[in-house]
Amino acid sequence: MSGFSTAWLTLRERYDHAARNRGVLEAVAAAFHGNASIAVVDLACGTGSTLRAVTAHLPSRQSWRLVDNDLGHLARASMLQHPRDINVVTRPIDLARDLELALEAPLDLIAASALLDLVSREWLDRLAIEAAARRVPVYAALTYDGRRLLDPSDDVDPDMLATFHAHQCTDKGFGPALGPDAAAWAVERFEHFGYDVVQGQSDWVLTATDAAIQDALFSGWAEPAVAVVGPSAGRASHWLARRRAHLARGGSNVRVGHVDFFARPTGTR
Repeated sequence: MSGFSTAWLTLRERYDHAARNRGVLEAVAAAFHGNASIAVVDLACGTGSTLRAVTAHLPSRQSWRLVDNDLGHLARASMLQHPRDINVVTRPIDLARDLELALEAPLDLIAASALLDLVSREWLDRLAIEAAARRVPVYAALTYDGRRLLDPSDDVDPDMLATFHAHQCTDKGFGPALGPDAAAWAVERFEHFGYDVVQGQSDWVLTATDAAIQDALFSGWAEPAVAVVGPSAGRASHWLARRRAHLARGGSNVRVGHVDFFARPTGTR
């Protein structure tokens, strides 16, 4: 989706693929086992990472509708090479305004990755209502849930986390974002609308060999505090310098918490 650079999406993709919860993905595969074909819409598709991660687990004949409001991401996604039985179309759609347009039939599965923590309660309710009205399953992966473990720890870590979470809950184009509360809220809402939900953790586990993504994360986490004029900016800058020093010495390990879930309307085969 718009606002995330291609470089960042490329950097994170292999970690996303490694982190996807196998149990949840197996539940998705089992739900469509034996189907001759499947039609999938991928909301806020970016450059097509979800498609690359999931196609091998679905029926061989697949139709993918990749939706995003970033034309550059869609252009890159459209250049992907696919087996003959996988048809891919890209659709430039503003999901905040035209979600219903993205969910036009034919449709067997709604997919979204690293999206739900950026949306509002109202938008997530809207997604659940629209999916339930169509009785379409939903596979949502890599929703950030607020858990972070940094080794070595730093006395300033809790303040940096709080500042980052406050920033994450600002409007990302869908209204005030749910941030770390998104996964739990989404599961509750889909269960409310009559879905069975399978969920599991899909954490990034990063070691010293993952220096590039750690550095990008540290910069992103510090940015909201650095942008504030006053003492907090200095504290954040010093925190970032210490984190980078640990990384340079090969002594930095990070776990970032995510949740995957597969929500399936009760009574579907």
